[in-house]
Amino acid sequence: MERLLFLGFVTAVAVSGPVGRYPGDKVLRLKPDNEQHLQFIRDVSHTAEVDFWQPHSVELVTTNRSVDFRVGAGWASEVQAGLKKIGLKYEVLIENLQNLMKNQFDRKGSRSVRYDYERYHNWDQIESWTAAIADENPNLISRFEIGRSYEGRSIYLLWVGKRTGSPKPAIFLDCGIHAREWISPAFCQWFVKEAIRNFGISSTLNTLVNELDFLVVPVVNVDGYAYSWTKDRLWRKTRSRNPGSDCVGTDPNRNFNAKWCGNGASRDPCSPIYCGPYVESEKEVKALADFIRNHSSIIKAYLTMHSYSQKCLFPYSYTYSLVFDHDELNDLARNAVGALHSLHGTRYGFGPGSSTIYLAAGGSDDWAYDLGIKYSFTFELRDTGRYGFLLPESQIKPTCEETMLAINYIATYVLSTWLNPMGEWTK
Repeated sequence: MERLLFLGFVTAVAVSGPVGRYPGDKVLRLKPDNEQHLQFIRDVSHTAEVDFWQPHSVELVTTNRSVDFRVGAGWASEVQAGLKKIGLKYEVLIENLQNLMKNQFDRKGSRSVRYDYERYHNWDQIESWTAAIADENPNLISRFEIGRSYEGRSIYLLWVGKRTGSPKPAIFLDCGIHAREWISPAFCQWFVKEAIRNFGISSTLNTLVNELDFLVVPVVNVDGYAYSWTKDRLWRKTRSRNPGSDCVGTDPNRNFNAKWCGNGASRDPCSPIYCGPYVESEKEVKALADFIRNHSSIIKAYLTMHSYSQKCLFPYSYTYSLVFDHDELNDLARNAVGALHSLHGTRYGFGPGSSTIYLAAGGSDDWAYDLGIKYSFTFELRDTGRYGFLLPESQIKPTCEETMLAINYIATYVLSTWLNPMGEWTK
């Protein structure tokens, strides 16, 4: 089976590290517990250079839940003094953001190397990888362009599964909806690599790719992801232009037709959770949604990978109401994170998105569930805030290894629900 392994080579040119001017910027964690604390945070969001990491916008901040946010170097001392004055205790998660970026991602030298799944890769490298991985494994992988981004980049889907000559039930897996969450595309690449490595040998994943197809989109928000490598490491949204505003981009995970622009989304184009001018306004979202709609008869599960906070979420996020299938999804999430925990001891929370994290309308998992895809889950990968969106490359392997166990568990469960006792597919 060695011939099925991806043996393509890439050129690793000198990279000075992800860009963005953040010298002296800090990431703070605090937990407001009264209205005075909340008002201070709101005031800071309007007067200081602040970027909310968890939750993703000041509109989502509530009492008794921790808040992680980046504060610019010029404001850090003033903000910290203000926190002390009102008695709001805080923790410094990252002392100097620019130093952390440089230490993690500074790569010098130029040499040809085998594709390294334990490193982050820019969009050009990932695009080349999608072509090579499909060309080298034609019995297992096909590449499709499902659309183009606002800036004209191709959005690729890898159709992974043993060729049988007839349609098979499928699991849809996407990564890179939010640009700065680099561990997400790294996982999608890892998943495909593992599917190849296990193909033809006795393993759980081999059984799954024999009986199921996996529809993998390694990077959904291709423009935003490219921008996070070339201009701003902490960019989140798409790169579409908003008429009447100097602020760029829409949050693609607020742009789906799932109580669009309701609670947990914003109509302000400058907000990190901007819902867009209308449903599926973003070409990336429209491409994804059109593909899933056109293949909804075979897609039995929808899995979307994000970071950070170490949680496995299921619908709903747009309301506190429980879905009809709550008990089944809750049990499945519990067992999936239990499988994940068994490898490295990493602890994940689980539950409906609204109560487990916060209300968020317009998300892809809620939309998929309402479309009729019952097994719809969002994974928030490592970590819980020590590094946040700047998860070190040294954590790619353990993160992906443990997440594979959770995905395998869910896929095996989905497979079992669609097979009758004779091992035949039910209609």
